[in-house]
Amino acid sequence: MKKESKNKEMLKEYDFSKGVRGKYTKRYHLSSNIIVLEPDVAQYFPNSESVNQALRTITLLNKKRKVT
Repeated sequence: MKKESKNKEMLKEYDFSKGVRGKYTKRYHLSSNIIVLEPDVAQYFPNSESVNQALRTITLLNKKRKVT
């Protein structure tokens, strides 16, 4: 016997009884790294590509500085 849903938006045809909670959680956390920039910093970086390039440049300069 199926349990009657209290959610009026959920259709009776949906059956999640064999679903697995958190099945992809580990994979999601391994492949995503979300960082929120403060508004004053974000105005200089229109997209993630520009942020990544700036961080690569800083990293490269830092490595060069430590070598010499």
